[in-house]
Amino acid sequence: MTLVSKVTGTVAAPQSEAAKPLPAPRPGVVGEKAREVLSNFLPPFLGLALLLGLWEMACAQPGAMLPGPSKVLADTWELIANPFFDHGGTDKGLFWHLAASLKRVAMGFALSAGIGIFLGVIIGQSKLAFRALDPIFQVLRTVPPLAWLPISLAAFKAADPSAIFVIFITSVWPIILNTAVGVRNIPQDYRNVAAVLRLSPIEYFAKIVMPASVPYIFTGLKIGIGLSWLAIVAAEMLIGGVGIGFFIWDAWNSSLMSEIILALVYVGLVGFMLDRLITLIGKKVAG
Repeated sequence: MTLVSKVTGTVAAPQSEAAKPLPAPRPGVVGEKAREVLSNFLPPFLGLALLLGLWEMACAQPGAMLPGPSKVLADTWELIANPFFDHGGTDKGLFWHLAASLKRVAMGFALSAGIGIFLGVIIGQSKLAFRALDPIFQVLRTVPPLAWLPISLAAFKAADPSAIFVIFITSVWPIILNTAVGVRNIPQDYRNVAAVLRLSPIEYFAKIVMPASVPYIFTGLKIGIGLSWLAIVAAEMLIGGVGIGFFIWDAWNSSLMSEIILALVYVGLVGFMLDRLITLIGKKVAG
């Protein structure tokens, strides 16, 4: 369709919508995004740089007993660059040691999560069960993880089941106690609605207990996964075999301090990722 100018009588073609210039991004929006990125990444980067700088200076002094970051990197570059090698036995790359530890943690933590949530719901629902079991749980949860290792070795006669049991018995207590607190704090109105609707035990658990106690349950799970990772590293130092704990102990026996420090960095990073994974799952379930 054409437009006729009232003044000159000439015909002008209409402008196509596609030909219209796109609006330029507002400078304020770009600046806000840049500030957000800087505020998220700059402080951790500066903190890490400061820590590495202080560490390097401290270890550069005469008579320093520990290697600095530059020496750790130089000494362990082969382990960093090739984490997948497997020469048989315990002579493996760090990937295989971490994978073996994570496998044990997954099995022990899955057991503690299932049993812990189940027992937590029971003692949270029943005052009698709470009075009977809470004192026992409070005493057992204070036993250090490695104190359970001789008992588990005597009971299972094998390294892997013993390590898995140590993970389970270490991480189950915060899951039980936090779940019980969440169930006990369910508002009475929710319980009244469930009674009026005559919900079955399964329906009551799925529609009332779980939604109301999810934050408490995942708080217990976050504490439990951290304790699981701590326990497996300590247990593997004693039971031997493939695992990051054994790698650290073997490096200590060989006086390879740089390898110990590298393993500790990996242990910290994996523990951080496990914590974030449980947090992410908790948000998905609660959302």
